[in-house]
Amino acid sequence: MKVTGRCHCGEVTYHANVDENKVINCHCTDCQIISGAPFRTVVVSVPDGVTFTGAKPKEYIKIAESGNQRAQGFCGNCGTALYATSVGAGERIYGLRIGAVEQADELIPKAHIWYRSHKPWLDNLSNMSAFETAPK
Repeated sequence: MKVTGRCHCGEVTYHANVDENKVINCHCTDCQIISGAPFRTVVVSVPDGVTFTGAKPKEYIKIAESGNQRAQGFCGNCGTALYATSVGAGERIYGLRIGAVEQADELIPKAHIWYRSHKPWLDNLSNMSAFETAPK
């Protein structure tokens, strides 16, 4: 599937080929801390399937629990998280952060990973009050 994406300020833009069957919610503690959210939803690109068409993203290299290095791509201006990918030479497969993908409504998560770290209150989301905008 072809998708497009951008950061919040619009400086970093991209188009990508992704596998719409590889959409996951990651509950690892690294994703929770880096995103400031209880989990991150990502769609996996095909190898070398992302082309940046605007400003070049900045990258932060983190060490995963496995010991592997993972590049965390983000906009250097507004800070929008854009992807995670491998470090070094070779083809890159991107885990695109779905919040920055313009076709996000079409990408339905198929699985949860690192669920051992999930926040238990997520199991009760359907029981919470919901407001169309901010409550009055």
